[in-house]
Amino acid sequence: MLEVSNLECIRGDRRLFSELNFDISAGELLHLHGHNGSGKTTLLRTICGLITPTEGEVRWQGENVRRQRDEFARELVYIGHKNAIKADLTGTENLRIACQLDGAPVSEKQAWDALERLGLRGHEDLPVRVLSQGQKKRVTLARLLLSKSPLWILDEPFTALDKAAVSYLQTVIQEHVDAGGMVILTTHQEVALTRGQVKQLGLGWKRDGDV
Repeated sequence: MLEVSNLECIRGDRRLFSELNFDISAGELLHLHGHNGSGKTTLLRTICGLITPTEGEVRWQGENVRRQRDEFARELVYIGHKNAIKADLTGTENLRIACQLDGAPVSEKQAWDALERLGLRGHEDLPVRVLSQGQKKRVTLARLLLSKSPLWILDEPFTALDKAAVSYLQTVIQEHVDAGGMVILTTHQEVALTRGQVKQLGLGWKRDGDV
């Protein structure tokens, strides 16, 4: 279980959120929503341990994540706004390096297969700098197909993807949740995945069903 307890974050002279409490367990998806500037990205980065909160704490399996940095890092995959890939390396090379850093190294064939499943057949050995923004996004998202981490934290994962890729990525995320994984995501796009029986958390304003 991931627990957020009494969390507060102040950036500059602005309080983004305070007294924030929620949890997410195996087999659950949390949809984080709110207007631009409400603190969604800051919250996701705080959960990952990349930002120190002003107050409160984030706990993984009952222990503060800041006391188990390396262990917690191996338990999650964080995909943010930026693709975090190296332009001079190929998609395959980028993916294998990312998986190595995640503590779950993969073979070249596994990397090729993951990229192909995300629609990058024929582009696997091209330097990332020649790819479109949507193709670069797919290289980054291919990590999810190879991940063994239970917790996925995804900041606008559908950005720059075409309709087919959005549909496929929703399937990948749903399968992870159905298998007992946990997902926290934010998206400005209307997708079926964030409707129905999922947890909702609003920053800046709330709507029916928010935790």
